[in-house]
Formats: sequence, C-alpha cells, structure tokens
Amino acid sequence: MTDGTAGKGSSAHGRYHHGDLAAALVAAGLELVRAGGPAALGLREATRVAGVSPSAAYRHFADRAALVSAVADQALHQAGRAMQARMDDDGADTDPARRARGHLRAVGLGYIDFALAEPGLFQLAFQTPGPSDATPDVATHYASPTDQVQHPLVLLMSALDELVEVGVLTAARRANAEWACWSAVHGLSDLATRGPLHAQARAAVQQLAEYVVDAAIDGVVGGDPSEPSTTKPVTGAGAKRSRG
Repeated sequence: MTDGTAGKGSSAHGRYHHGDLAAALVAAGLELVRAGGPAALGLREATRVAGVSPSAAYRHFADRAALVSAVADQALHQAGRAMQARMDDDGADTDPARRARGHLRAVGLGYIDFALAEPGLFQLAFQTPGPSDATPDVATHYASPTDQVQHPLVLLMSALDELVEVGVLTAARRANAEWACWSAVHGLSDLATRGPLHAQARAAVQQLAEYVVDAAIDGVVGGDPSEPSTTKPVTGAGAKRSRG
C-alpha cells in the first residue's frame, strides 16, 4: 500500500499520483489557507484536497503543527519571491544612492503587496512561530538562507546594508533599522488585511502604503537633501476614518 491511497468523497479525488506526497499536502495546505485563512488548515482537510486517505499524512507530518510549519515556510518563500520581483522591477536606477533607496522602498511595498494579494498566506507566514526562544537573534537565524529564495527579513537587511555600502546610511543608524522598517510595513499590512483599513479601496490602501514606506525610509535614513521629500500627504478615502 502506498502513502497515496486515495480518499473517497474528495472533490480532488485522484489528484495525488504516487509522487511527492509531502509536497502535495503542502500545496493543498496553501490552497486551503488561501480560501479560508490559517484556521482552515488541518491534516484531514489537506488530505481531502490532495485526494489521499487521512492516515497517509502521518507518514510525513506528525501532527497539524508540523503541517502548519511546512505550509508557513512555503508562504514565506512566496512572500520573498514577491518582494524580490518588486525589487527587480523598481530598483534599476543607475545612481547607486537612488538605486539603494529604491531597493529598500521595493522591499517594503513588495511586502505590503503580498499581504494584500494573499491575506491568508500573509497571516499564516507571519503569525506562525519561527525560531525558538533559544535563538536570541531572529535576524541572525535567517541570515543564511538555505536556498535561492530569501526570507523577507533577509531581503530587508540586505537593502539596508546596501544603503550603508553606498554611503546613504551610517553604520550607527543602521543598527536595528530592520525592526523599525518591518514594524511599519507589517503594521499597515495587518491594518489593511484584518483591521480598520480592510474595507478601504485597494487604491487608497496602496496610496497609504507608499506614504508609510516613504516615511519609514525618511525616518531611518533621513530625507535626500537633493530631492523633495518622498513623503506625501494622504488624501481621499485613505485618509478617512474607517470602521473595522
């Protein structure tokens, strides 16, 4: 008997065909989270989507927590890909200083874009416990990615380090700057996906996203003395008070 024993009554009956069941269950988990949020993810539900018997899952995942961790890891990979794609699109300025600022801006906007596009995966990825308490430095834990897709925090740290390399950010101001930047974009992402900004139009939220990211950069780096401030006042629906 293989671990791909088909489960009866599944809407995805037969989807798994003796390949990598662990990967199939993670893919099913991603599908479940997209549709119903983190609470929708379970071993039985994932086996139903994959089209295998519930007992088959235990050959790869000891319990729900193990599956959640694996799916959250893939969600983090997707966030990293989205952020890297935004960096590739927005960070092509030939001036080193402007390019470095563009990379940092793209990291922040890419993070928020991912949250808006994939609210369920965003919640799972960034609410699932990461390193244990035995790991005192979360940034160090993620500083050595195991594959080509970098953790969102690594992308943020690299963008800040680039600013130091080109002389835009001093080493003294660089210390802990990732936490100020991450707090800003994560806070807006949370407000926009399940808080008082949830009902706002996407265009209004994107306008707020640009404001928050630019304000965070100006706060950490300082405004560019050769250019007008990139932080613009927010008008329209995005500035109005909304109900949660």
